[in-house]
Amino acid sequence: MDLQRFQDPTTIQRVLHTARTVAIVGLSANELRASYFVGYYLKRHGYTVIPVNPREPRILGETSYPSLADVPVPIDVVNVFRAPAAVPGIAREAVAVGAKALWCQFGVISEEGSGIAADAGLDVVVDRCVKIEHARYVGRMHWLGFNTQRITSVRTGLQ
Repeated sequence: MDLQRFQDPTTIQRVLHTARTVAIVGLSANELRASYFVGYYLKRHGYTVIPVNPREPRILGETSYPSLADVPVPIDVVNVFRAPAAVPGIAREAVAVGAKALWCQFGVISEEGSGIAADAGLDVVVDRCVKIEHARYVGRMHWLGFNTQRITSVRTGLQ
């Protein structure tokens, strides 16, 4: 699979700057999971986050839905935190509900699922973290790492 096709910086920026509503498929209620941290971050930065997890009634203070078809509002981005084998079905659901983009997190790589979404006209991003890309393009990450807006002279040396 040609991942570069689905990692275009222009597409990533367009998705991040135009989206307002992000449905996170596989969002966990466990605060230690990456999906929870990403959802929390997106909420903090003004996005409407919609949890899609049939095992949880509420996550991040929001109603959780069993599937994308059950979400009662339009979805801009479907962010996937599921195994790659689940992506084709999620992509079909994303197309059916009229989502504008399918975003698959690190390691969630499915040629079939990406093709389904791309062929239907959705923007597709694969093997990228929406939180990291948002931080990169909105200026929350310094070229040496996260911008903590703190100056320090602490040196730990090589370990």
